Amino acid sequence: MRSIRHRRRSIPALAALAAAAVAAPVLLAATPAAAHPREGRLARELVEEVTARGAYRHLAKFQQIADANGGNRAAGTPGHAASAAYVHDTLAKAGYQVSYQDFDIYEARTRTEKTTVVGGADPRELATAAFTFTKSTPAGGLTAPLALARVDESPGCTADDYPAGAFAGKIALVKRGACTFVEKQKAAAAAGAIGVIVYNHSGTTPVRGGFSSPAEGIVPSAGITLADGEALTAAAAKGEVTVRLDLDQEHVKKTTRNVIAETRGGRSDRVVAVGAHLDSVTEGPGINDNGSGSAGLLEVALKLADEGANKKGKGKQTANKVRFAWWSAEELGLLGSEHYVAQLSDQQKKNIALYLNFDMIASPNPAQFVYDGDDSDKTGEGAGPAGSAQIEALINGFLDRKGKPHEGSDFDGRSDYGPFIANGIPAGGTFTGAEGIKTPEQAARYGGTAGAPYDPNYHGAGDTLKNLDLKAFDTNLDVIAHAVGTYAQDLSSLGK
Repeated sequence: MRSIRHRRRSIPALAALAAAAVAAPVLLAATPAAAHPREGRLARELVEEVTARGAYRHLAKFQQIADANGGNRAAGTPGHAASAAYVHDTLAKAGYQVSYQDFDIYEARTRTEKTTVVGGADPRELATAAFTFTKSTPAGGLTAPLALARVDESPGCTADDYPAGAFAGKIALVKRGACTFVEKQKAAAAAGAIGVIVYNHSGTTPVRGGFSSPAEGIVPSAGITLADGEALTAAAAKGEVTVRLDLDQEHVKKTTRNVIAETRGGRSDRVVAVGAHLDSVTEGPGINDNGSGSAGLLEVALKLADEGANKKGKGKQTANKVRFAWWSAEELGLLGSEHYVAQLSDQQKKNIALYLNFDMIASPNPAQFVYDGDDSDKTGEGAGPAGSAQIEALINGFLDRKGKPHEGSDFDGRSDYGPFIANGIPAGGTFTGAEGIKTPEQAARYGGTAGAPYDPNYHGAGDTLKNLDLKAFDTNLDVIAHAVGTYAQDLSSLGK
């Protein structure tokens, strides 16, 4: 799962294994009958056959690949290429129609990242993190007075946070939060700022932000710590503060690829699309984020093939075509899924009945989140496209019947459902939490540690095979199996 840059089975045995391994149509109302149709044969059999033990072998392979390739599986690296080849070849052997979809990305290589307070009573250098795909400063840096963006519920997000004439030729100091780094940068640049420094809203480290591509880097932009940002704010309130921002970053073009596999049978005008991102961040192997979703999809796809999805013969093939996707460059801003959707014709988009997304489904301090398709939680971005409520209801109904607690999660744009929702395709799915903090109420509901992140190894070197919750993984594998098995044969709950 990307940072916010833009807006069952034998668990003890698995633990031992872990220690050893290094304009939409009118839809049906979401009534209980429509939301929870009787589980079909295929769904029942997939839930029974898809096991955490089976999916664990794919996680172990991803760990092995990362270990052999510098410790990560990031887009554009040999580790990701090897992961994509493993998924591709495994599915080809199972009889799927499999293809690669190549596209270009950029790697940001930072050579200099400095912010220096110059002159005044307290000259000093501040801990600084250049934004990914920032524009570089001129050689020797950019020296200018600071101008403070207004701090409110959406700090630095809109034009009225930048008083007219106050930012021309100056470096904007902006607090993190509420909107994307792209939006903050655009608003500051429109006000005349020649650089942007964003300070953190919590913690002791500099903001590590960025943009999807070099084209989004309008002015030099970097992050600093909360303490340094507050100190600069206090000093600037008393008089002019001048800083030198010195950023030098090279942007290197690379090629990466999505892996797309679909069943040989099923109606091509009623496509069930299911996806997970395959890339990690450069800091670690990405076994929970998102080896877990990738492994889960792969295992479900293999069991679906065992059920005859790719074989000829009456009663063997699925009624609807199932298309599995392993996206690249999600961690750089959903680039793989955005590229895929952008290449579709209008008719091809209409042929996709729904999209299911699974990103981080084995967090070590998990909660059970289901995407809030109907906006019943009344938070964040609102409901998904028509049909999303029914997807949420189907997943919730399955978890209820299994006696598994769960709660809603906003479509906040942090994973690969984003491009599908933006094109009116209903979406849903699950995840088990990233860097957010587990509440006492959640700890009482799910177990685990209150006051700690759902995944303390999020985007770090510790996101390894050893730091997973295999019970949560098992539960979410069942969700994937049930949803795929249901929709592969029956779209009636979506009014189709």
